[in-house]
Amino acid sequence: MGSAPNQPLFCLKWPWDIRNQPKSPNTCSSAPPWLFNSFKNLGIISLNFINNKISQRNPFQLSDGINNKRKILNPEEQGEAEQRALAAALASGKEATVIEFYSPKCRLCNSLLKFVMEVENRNSDWLNIVLADAENDKWLPELLHYDIKYVPCFVLLDKYGNALAKTGVPNSRLHVVAGISHLLKMKRPQKGFIR
Repeated sequence: MGSAPNQPLFCLKWPWDIRNQPKSPNTCSSAPPWLFNSFKNLGIISLNFINNKISQRNPFQLSDGINNKRKILNPEEQGEAEQRALAAALASGKEATVIEFYSPKCRLCNSLLKFVMEVENRNSDWLNIVLADAENDKWLPELLHYDIKYVPCFVLLDKYGNALAKTGVPNSRLHVVAGISHLLKMKRPQKGFIR
């Protein structure tokens, strides 16, 4: 009996890839076809894109002031920092304070962050806005006291810390913005009022 050339049991050859086939028709290459390499490259690119988006900075982290790097706070430290911010806001003597109860996982909450900061900057002479993570156990007494059952939820406090009103269930970003506007109209100081 003559010896037959070693051939694999299964050999996949693509008809449109004639140029890259081995010179000997009896052997198969172990490399994947070019079509699968391009799928692999797309997969790697998309995975890198997703990992890059996930690893972006959390807007609710505090800066430590060193080389503009962000310090990641554990939930207890973050809750304490937020509660100190509320105490400072109430002690400032400004006409009103708004507490925004948010969740770091809430897309609507994250999309409102820039808007909330603009509102606070425009009204900084009479208004403080404090962020409160509704998922943090440190805020449980306030969540129960103000009956917070959804996020984002904005609670308007007067200069003595008494709750005056809160926004309704957030159906859309526009709905939340309108709710914030109505809260601010309740306490906005009247300038140039003529009798």
